[in-house]
This record gives sequence, C-alpha cells and structure tokens, in this order.
Amino acid sequence: MASISPSAGQKRRFSLPQGLPLKIGVLIAIGLLIAAPLLRILFETLAPNSISAWNDVVLSPLSRNLLWIPLGNTMILGLGVATGCVLIGGFLAWLVVMTDIPFRRTIGLMATLPFMIPSFATALAWGSLFRNGRVGGQTGFLEGLGLSIPDWLSWGMTPTLIVLTAHYYSLAFTVIAAALATINSDLVEAAQMTGAKRGRIFMGIILPVALPAIVSGASLTFAGAVSNFAAPALLGLPVRMQTMATRLFGMIEIGQSARGYVIAILLIAVSALFLWFGNKIISGRRSYATITGKGGRAKRFTLGTAKYPLFAAAALICLLTTVVPVVILIASSVAPSSSALFSNWTLHYWIGASTPTIAQGQAGVFYNPFIVSATTTTISLGLVVAVTGSILGLMIAFTLARYRTGFLSGTINQLSFLPLLVPGIAFGAAYIALFGAPMGPFPALYGTFALLVIAGTAYLVPFAVQTGRAVIQQVSGDLDESARLTGAGFFRRMTAITVPLASRGIAAGALIIFVKIVRDLSLVVLLFTPTTPVLSVLAYRYASEGFTQFANAITVVILVISIAATLLANRLQTKSQPWLKN
Repeated sequence: MASISPSAGQKRRFSLPQGLPLKIGVLIAIGLLIAAPLLRILFETLAPNSISAWNDVVLSPLSRNLLWIPLGNTMILGLGVATGCVLIGGFLAWLVVMTDIPFRRTIGLMATLPFMIPSFATALAWGSLFRNGRVGGQTGFLEGLGLSIPDWLSWGMTPTLIVLTAHYYSLAFTVIAAALATINSDLVEAAQMTGAKRGRIFMGIILPVALPAIVSGASLTFAGAVSNFAAPALLGLPVRMQTMATRLFGMIEIGQSARGYVIAILLIAVSALFLWFGNKIISGRRSYATITGKGGRAKRFTLGTAKYPLFAAAALICLLTTVVPVVILIASSVAPSSSALFSNWTLHYWIGASTPTIAQGQAGVFYNPFIVSATTTTISLGLVVAVTGSILGLMIAFTLARYRTGFLSGTINQLSFLPLLVPGIAFGAAYIALFGAPMGPFPALYGTFALLVIAGTAYLVPFAVQTGRAVIQQVSGDLDESARLTGAGFFRRMTAITVPLASRGIAAGALIIFVKIVRDLSLVVLLFTPTTPVLSVLAYRYASEGFTQFANAITVVILVISIAATLLANRLQTKSQPWLKN
C-alpha cells in the first residue's frame, strides 16, 4: 500500500505555535529566578516546625518588639519620606519645567544626581557632621566645633527621615517633571487671558494633570523608604530604633530564620500594598488629554522678584544633597577624626601601611588585602551581573515585543516586574531560604560568588527588561521576520541582527545594571560572607565597628566607580538615541 505523506498545510497545522518554545524557556528561567525563592520563604514559614513563627511575630508577647514597633517606625519613615520627596521633587520640577528660573537646566541635572549617591553614603556623611557622643566612638564635625548636638538630630527617626528624603526625592522629581512637561501651554495661556490667578491655574490645570505623577512618585519613594536598610541601620540601630528591614536582618543574623522570613513576607506585603494602592488611584481617576496635534510653544510663569530667592532655595537643596555629602565623605577619609574634618589631613587611610597606633593596625584602603579583594569581587560581580542581566532582559523583552498575545506572555510580563514589589533585603532572605541548603544533587550556594550573581540578576530583571525593550524597539520587526523566513533560528537572529544594530543601547543598559549592583547594600547584606566580600557591605561593617575613615574611603571608591559608569552609560544612550541631545 502506498504511503500517504501529509500535505504542507497539514504539517503547519501540527507545528508548534510561533514563539512557544521561547516563551516556555523564558518562563522557566524567570520562574526559577523570581517565583521560586519567594514561594520558598512562604513554604518555609508554613512548615510544621516553623508555622509557630507567625504567632511569635504577629500575636505573641514578643510581637510588639518583633513586628508592631518596627512596623510603626517603617510606616512613619515611608509616609514621611513620600511626603517630603513629593514636596521637594515637585517644587524643583515646577521651577525647572514651568518657570523662568535662571540656570534651570543645571538645577534639573543636579536634582537627578542624589539617587546616584548610595543612601548609606549620605547616612555616613550625616554622621560625620552631626554625630554626638551618645553611643561612644568618634564625634561629628559640629560637636568638634564645640556645639552641643541633641540626640534627636544625631540618631533615630529625624536623621533617617532627612537622609532618605535627600536620597529619594530625585525619583519624585523625575516623574513629576515628565508630567509637567506634557502640559499644553495653550491651556495655561487661555486661563491667564480669562483672568485666572496663578493659584486657580495651579489647582485647576497643573495639579490635575500632574496628580498621577505625584501619586506615582509618592508610591515609589514610599516603597524605597520602607525597604531601605542602610540609613535606619547606621542612624537608628545604635539607639535601638528598629524598622522591618533592620529587624529582618537581625533575625537572620542570629539564626531565627523562620521569624525573619515571616517579617520578610509582611515587608513585601506592605510595599506591594502601597504600590497597588497608588496604581489604583491613578487608574480610577478621570483622564485629561494634554497632548494634541498642534504645535505649541512653551510658556513659563514669570517669577518676577521671587526669581532669585527661589533660585537660591533650589540651588541650596541641590548642593546640600549632592555636593556636600561627597565633600564630607572625602574630607572624612583623610582626616584623623570626624571632629576635625578640615585639619591635619593624612593619606594613611588610603595608602598607609599597618600601624598599631592607628585604627587598630588597619592598613590603608589600597594596601588592605581584604578591601582590595572586596574591590575586585565587587567589580567582577558588577560586570558578570551586567552581562547576565542584559542577556536575560533582552530575551524577555524580545519575547514580549515579538509575541505579545497569550497567557504565557502576560505571565512573563507580570513575573519579570515582580522584583519591583520586593524590598532588596527580603529578596536576599528569599535566596537564603532557597539556596542556603543543598537541594538534591545541587550543593548549598550560600557564601558563593554564584549566589550573588544569581540573586543580583534576578533582582535587576525589571531594569534589564526596560532596557531590553528600548533596544528591541530600535530594531524593526521586519528584519527579524525576514531572517526567520530564510530559516535563521532565534539565537542566529539575535546575534546577527538585534545585538549588532543596538549594541550601544545594550552597553548603556548593562552599565546601568552594573551601577545598581555595585552600590546596592540591601540585597547583598544578607548574602555577604568573608569569602565573598563586597564594598557596600564592607563600608557598612566598618562604620558599624567605628572605623569611620575606612567606611567613608570605601564609599568614595564606590561613588567613583558608580559615577564613572553612569556618565559612560549616559554618553552611550545619547549616541544610541540622538534625540536625547535636543
């Protein structure tokens, strides 16, 4: 009997849907990297020998110190920082975008810089200025001048609020400025022609348009503040002010992992709930169309006699949050003590040999083998995570851009941005839960460089995907489709078309990921071991042990690496996207 071969149409009918293997592969990758660790900490707390941790944390007599006081402090920090960031960021955004203030481009640039400075750097600078003798050790510069610094200004809630607001207001500035830039100047001019006063214009036109950005800025800064570990640890722990992040760190440090995982879950819930609430407000409001097909000219409010006082206020804010912390850190790294920042400078803490009479025999940064090793580990970690993060982000972005529809694409999209809802220290705890013990034939990864790379890659997936999307959008889908029809496989198309055409954008995105992991403390503070030292944790450890000069010198090294990489990334982005020059 003659065999009957299927027709071409029948072959196509039984072939896999286009992009399905890629979707499944990407979903497995991000499922293992993101969903699995988060599910593991939940299952750990529900195990028979650990479920009592929920009662300990939430309902027992211990809960006041384990949860409720830290939660109260965390909420105060989150709401206070969100309010301060919206006020400061919104004020600067209004000046830069809507008014005729002089040097507005310079102010706009400086307003974006504080977020480049790690929060622990700003906290260290604050301590070098305002630290008093309450907890012993070196006192700050102002007390060295003979001033009496009250405890509330040196330690606890007030300095932590100020430091975190100074660090995060750049986020609010960026999103609010972008919203204000979309306001049609014809609307403002029409209102002025009808005799509307500035207050009426602000409440009736500017505020409704900017409200989504204000809520978004508040949500982002709230989430950043409640998850921040560095500032509360450096300025709050010495006086026993606990937040959920510091309490989580303490539980893991003393081996009470189950209680720590419960706190991690609750911290994730607090951060996610506020972000969801912000999105709900935005999605539920009326929309206002502010961009039309007509060309428009920018019309700025004239400040009149208030121009220079407002400029002075804006310049002071920018100087205090960008230039001053860096100057203080540099001065402290060469001063014999924080109480005498600008006298008797020495380079011992940078290039000095081990001397028993100075810093308990610690050699300078460049001659200390442990610090040199930490520098090498940190740079290596940044480079490897930049590569792995860019590759993963590019694959996810390609999947979402080329195969948008379907349940799998929606799931990939949701999972890839899930780390934005998870505080870094909670994400680190999840990785300890998943990889802290052997799994079948796989050994425990805790204390290895591989765990730092995997955790860093997973945590920075959202930023990698955003960068990848920008890259994919630069390459026409027709090119990819034409290559596919000629028989080129996915990896062949990526290496021959997408990567070469968007190499500058990919490199810029990789540098951004590099900067984020190099200056991160919250994620790696729980994953740190003496065999895998990183600079950010080392700076925190030195500061906690009273070696202020070494902590500040290490922080300066981190700043130099971060700023150099950021400037290079901005240069590459400008070249890959010429419209940014305008």
